[in-house]
Amino acid sequence: MRLQDIAMLSTRAFKTNPARTWLTIAGMGVGTGAVVTLVGLGFGLQNIILEQIVFGETLLSLSVNNPPSKAVQLTDRSIKEFAALPNVKDVTPLASFPALITIEGLSGNAFLQGAEPAFFRYSGATAVAGDLFLAGNEAKDKDGVILTKAVLKLFAINTPKDALGKMVNFRVFILKEGTDESEQVAIDKSYKVVGVTNEENFIAAIIPLSELQNHVQTKTYDKVQVRITKSDFLDPTQTEIVKKGYVVTALSKTVEQANKIFQGIQAVLAVFGGIALTVSAIGMFNTMTVTLLERTAEIGIMRTLGASSGDIQILFVAEAVIVGFLGGIMGILFGATIGFVLNSIMNVAASNFGGKSVSLFSFPLTFLTFIAVFSAIVGFLTGVFPARRAASLNPLDAIRYK
Repeated sequence: MRLQDIAMLSTRAFKTNPARTWLTIAGMGVGTGAVVTLVGLGFGLQNIILEQIVFGETLLSLSVNNPPSKAVQLTDRSIKEFAALPNVKDVTPLASFPALITIEGLSGNAFLQGAEPAFFRYSGATAVAGDLFLAGNEAKDKDGVILTKAVLKLFAINTPKDALGKMVNFRVFILKEGTDESEQVAIDKSYKVVGVTNEENFIAAIIPLSELQNHVQTKTYDKVQVRITKSDFLDPTQTEIVKKGYVVTALSKTVEQANKIFQGIQAVLAVFGGIALTVSAIGMFNTMTVTLLERTAEIGIMRTLGASSGDIQILFVAEAVIVGFLGGIMGILFGATIGFVLNSIMNVAASNFGGKSVSLFSFPLTFLTFIAVFSAIVGFLTGVFPARRAASLNPLDAIRYK
């Protein structure tokens, strides 16, 4: 049997029984749409959680902190030791002091930090307004300060852009050596806000490290970012630094664990969607069986005219695959439409209440392609048994069947 004949005969049900055929496709579409919607929700939640992470250098960096016991301290000597380790590309520290921050006559408690431009790249900080410090721009950056979003809440600044250009003053609290008492050191200089970072849980202002060291002596650091040359060397380098007594965390490990968790969530959601798809597949199997009974006499005629049992089997399988594939396409459109509508509703609500727009549903192209192929496979599996049964019919018995 020619391919053209198979295509024509396997699609004739769209003309002879259009209502039943499209209802079968719609049933498959509902099941597939449930899978698309639920798994799309899993992808959306994953993107929301991880969207703030800057991939690349951030995932090749180790964050080194002082241990709670203070048995060892991050110092300039520590930085040299880290830089001397194999496969370390760069090391950049962060100094931090409690401070009183004043903006337009209002004061509040915060941390004054000093950081180099590379620290932002390695730590994953991003600017929601203005710019972060840049390498080679030290002359301009020395008069600037970067605030976290948490500072804006402290001073009731509505939007990050409103903070740009404001002048900031500091009074730093420094512990007296050998005591638990602190003394205030006023920084006799005003700094202009040039940027706002995405940090919402830590009240801090950041100026260039060299600028901070011009006013305050920094014997120790709060954190050091160690940039590794390749991801293969993250674990060995982390082990070496931990041996020295420091606390080390790697964002890549956090991302890896988060992805595993979300894969589990997506699998659970897919199971719930798969239940609906299974019910749809059973309905499709029932339709194919009924089609076999209705076309028994037709099968007998085709066999007597020279069609082989293989041709009959291919005919039924092709019809099932087409119905399954179209059901998958309908399900993709169904699920994507639900996701788009709910995303739009949430974004409208977020904009009205001053929140941030998010995409709760996400549909990667690879996932949608998989769904389309998988739907065709489901169609194939539901059509195999009726196809074999049709191919095994005796031509004479089939002709006489009523």
